[in-house]
Amino acid sequence: MGRNMKKWLEGLRTAERKRAFPILSFPAVQLMGITVRELISDSGRQAEGMKLIARRVDAAAAVSLMDLSVEAECFGSEVVVSEDEVPTVRGSIVSTPEEVEKLSVPALGGARGAKAGAGSGNRTGIYIDAIRKAKEAILDRPVFAGMIGPYSLAGRLADVTEIMYYCYDEPEMVAALLDKVTEFLIAYGTAYKEVGADGIMLAEPLAGMLSPELAAEFSAPYVKRIVEALQDESFLVIYHNCGNCTIQMIASVLDTGAAAFHFGNAIDMAEMLPLVPEDTVVMGNVDPVGQFRSGTPESIRQVTRELLEACGGYRNFVISSGCDIPPKAKWENIDAFFGEVAAYYGEGL
Repeated sequence: MGRNMKKWLEGLRTAERKRAFPILSFPAVQLMGITVRELISDSGRQAEGMKLIARRVDAAAAVSLMDLSVEAECFGSEVVVSEDEVPTVRGSIVSTPEEVEKLSVPALGGARGAKAGAGSGNRTGIYIDAIRKAKEAILDRPVFAGMIGPYSLAGRLADVTEIMYYCYDEPEMVAALLDKVTEFLIAYGTAYKEVGADGIMLAEPLAGMLSPELAAEFSAPYVKRIVEALQDESFLVIYHNCGNCTIQMIASVLDTGAAAFHFGNAIDMAEMLPLVPEDTVVMGNVDPVGQFRSGTPESIRQVTRELLEACGGYRNFVISSGCDIPPKAKWENIDAFFGEVAAYYGEGL
C-alpha cells in the first residue's frame, strides 16, 4: 500500500528537524562516472543515480531528472544534447493558428528496452520506467518525477520569446496550444502515477516571465487542470516557478491548488512566505549555479545558514535549491549544504 502523501507533507511541514528537499538528480553522473547523454538515455542508469543520491544525502524525497526537453521532443522539437549539460530545446515548431490546429497530441513512448538514444523523438517511456525502477530501489522516502508545466511546454513549442507576443496578438492560438499540451501532460502524469510515483515536481519557469494578469490567464488555469486530474492522497503536485515575478503573481499560483510550492532564487523567500497560508509548504531557494556549482563549501554553508535564519521561523518553510542542481555541481558543496541544514535543526533531534 502506498504512502498517504498528504500526511507525509503535513509531517514535513510540522517536523522539528526538517529535512532539505533540493531538486537533486543530474549530479549523479559524477557518482556514476557517466555522461549526461548516457543518463538521459537509460532508465536503469536514472534509477541507479537516484538510489546513489538517496544513499548519500538525507533528503526528504528523491527527485528524478528535471529534463524539460523530453515533452517538447515528443511533439517534434529539436533537442540539443551535450555530454555534461542538461538538454535544451532549439527553435520552434508552431507559429500560426493553422500549425497549432494541425499539431497532434503525441502518445507516450514505450520503454524500448529501457534505453534509447537522445533525440529519438520520445523518451517518455524511459523516464516513466526509471520511476518504476526507482520506486523498487528507494523505500525510505517518497519518489517524485520531474515534469514541465503547460505554459513552459507551449513556449518551447512556439519559442519562449514569441509566445509572450502571441499572448497579446493571438490569444486564441495560445489557448488552443495550451489545451493540447495540458492533455498530453495529464496523460504523462497519469503514467507516472500508475508506476508508483508519489508525485510530480511540475516546473513552470517560463510563466515567471509573464505579467500577473497573463500568468492568471495562460498558466494557472492549465496547471489547475493538471492538479485536479492527478492530485489525491497518494499523489502530490509540487509547483515550481523560478521566475522573478512570482511574488506578484502569487494569488493565481496558489489558486492552482498544488499541494506545495517551490520558488527560485530570483526572489526573496522572506518576502514570499508571509503571502502563503501557514498550512501550505513553501520550498526554496539556494542558488543552484552560483552556490551549488560555482560556490565553495564555506560560501554555501553561509548562504544556507542565512536563509534558514531568515525563513526557518516559518513552520511551512522547507529549504531547497532554487532550481534544478546542475550536473557539474560540486559534491563537496552539496554535502556542505546538507551538513549546514542538519546543524541548524540540531542533528539527532
